[in-house]
Amino acid sequence: MKDSGETSRIEIVDLTHTYVRGRSQVAAFKKLSLSIQQGEFVSIVGPSGCGKTTLLFSIAGFIQPTSGRILVDGELISGPGPNRGVVFQSFALFNWLTVRQNVEFGLQMAGVPPKGRRPRSDELLGMVGLTRFADRYPYELSGGMKQRTAISRALATNPDILLMDEPFAALDTQSREILQEELVRIWDLTRKTVVFVTHSIDEAIYLSTRVVVFTARPGKIKYVTSINLPAPRYDPHVRTSPEFVTIKDSVLDLVREETIKQFAEEALT
Repeated sequence: MKDSGETSRIEIVDLTHTYVRGRSQVAAFKKLSLSIQQGEFVSIVGPSGCGKTTLLFSIAGFIQPTSGRILVDGELISGPGPNRGVVFQSFALFNWLTVRQNVEFGLQMAGVPPKGRRPRSDELLGMVGLTRFADRYPYELSGGMKQRTAISRALATNPDILLMDEPFAALDTQSREILQEELVRIWDLTRKTVVFVTHSIDEAIYLSTRVVVFTARPGKIKYVTSINLPAPRYDPHVRTSPEFVTIKDSVLDLVREETIKQFAEEALT
């Protein structure tokens, strides 16, 4: 999965995570191994409950795996760190802070003085089109604006890696597609390494340089495909290109197969 002699930004080695619930144990995934290079945009798709979010939170350092290792730039992960920014499905904004204050929060925690925080928040709010809303509070924003604020906050400390857990799932279709296009533009500008969890196959293909398909629980890697779509990627018509449709048909069949397996297993329990 990685080129010979090339150091991976993220290296996942024989990773297993098992949840203990009373006397029972549920394996989210078993023996996962995956290499992700600098500047890649990797999306993970698969049936519900196959360990996608658990893997993302393990990379973030929020969860300690049962066994196996995760390394970032060759260093073993032991907890959260400033080199990994996280964007959640639920926005996770501080309602008592303005948009600008939310974006600057991580910088403030890092001890950056106000004079140093302001240029960075100006840059990011301009990048996501929220300059005019800098002094608004989250309750005054649409869902799409809240998520743009959350993405800006995750980028504020300039992390090497951006981890995104179904960030657009709660949005309407039009808002979701527009934010996907904005995210592609941001990735094109910054070339961050992105790991993105989604249930949407269309979204995964549109955004990614690679798509990883998980099996039914316990999750394993069933298939990995590289995505080579016509440029510019943020052109919405890419979604109807022959290349896109071919990849979608292939990934859709794989995910459907695993979802049917999971339904069958759940019916027996």
